[in-house]
Amino acid sequence: MDSIRIVEVGPRDGLQNEQETIPTEQKIAFVEALSQTGLKEIEAGAFVSPKWIPQLADSDEVFGKMRRVPGVLYSALVPNEKGFERARGAGAEKIAVFTAASETFNKKNINATIAESIERFEPVLRMAHEAQLPVRGYVSTAFWCPYEGKIEPKPVVDVSKRLLDLGVRELSIGDTIGKASPDEVKALLDALLPIAGAGRVAMHFHDTYGRAIENCRASYKQGIRIFDSSAGGIGGCPYAPGASGNVSTQALVDAFPGSGVDRAALDAASNLVRSRLKARRPVST
Repeated sequence: MDSIRIVEVGPRDGLQNEQETIPTEQKIAFVEALSQTGLKEIEAGAFVSPKWIPQLADSDEVFGKMRRVPGVLYSALVPNEKGFERARGAGAEKIAVFTAASETFNKKNINATIAESIERFEPVLRMAHEAQLPVRGYVSTAFWCPYEGKIEPKPVVDVSKRLLDLGVRELSIGDTIGKASPDEVKALLDALLPIAGAGRVAMHFHDTYGRAIENCRASYKQGIRIFDSSAGGIGGCPYAPGASGNVSTQALVDAFPGSGVDRAALDAASNLVRSRLKARRPVST
C-alpha cells in the first residue's frame, strides 16, 4: 500500500469553533507535540478577524512562539490581503483560502457569494506567488449542504477549476456535514480528477455518520493520497448543524499503515487540549 500524506488540521479546524478559550500556551504545546509525531504538515492557525473566529485570535503569537521542527510544514488559513500579510509576517510556510460549492452555505459562512469569495482572495494568490508561498484552496460542502441538500459534482468541479486557474496548488475537498457515501466520493472524483489530477487533491471528511474512513478508502482507490484529519477527531462547523468532528488522525494512521506517524505520540498530543474540550468522545478512534 502506498503511503498517504496527512495534513493535520486540529490546531485550526479542530479548535476554531470551541466556545471555551484555549490558552495560547496550550495551543503552542499542542502544535509542538504534533510536530514530534512524524506529521509533515500542520495547519497551525488562521489569520482572520477575531470577530469571525475568536478562538484563533492569537495565531500570531502561536506562530511566533512555537518551536518548529525541520521537515514539518506549518500552514495557516487566510481570508484576504490583511490576513496574508499577518500570516507571512508570522512565518507561515503555506497558506489556505476557502470557499464552498453551495451558495447558501458560503453566504452564511463568510457572507459572500462563491464568486465574491473568489474575488476577495484573487489578490491573496498574487501576493502568495510573489512570496513563493504555496496555496491550498478549501472547497466546502462538496457533497451535501445543510441548507441546499445534495450537491452535484458539476459545481464542485466548476469552483475547483476556477481555483486552479488562479494558481492554487492543492485543493481540499470537504464533506462538511459528513454525509457523503463512497459512491458519491467516486462520482465526484471521476469528474474532478481529469481537471485536477490526484496529486493535487486532498480529501477532508467529517465523521458525522461514521463513514469518514470508508470514504477515505474510496478516495484512495481513486488515487488520492492526501487526507486532512484532526488529532483526536476534534472540530466541527457552526454553520453545519449536526456535523461532528473531522476524521481523527489516529483513525487514518490505523487505516493506512506506513504513514510514518507515531500513534501513541498522537494520543499524547491530543490529550493536551482535550482536557479543556467538553462532551467529546475518547481520543482513540
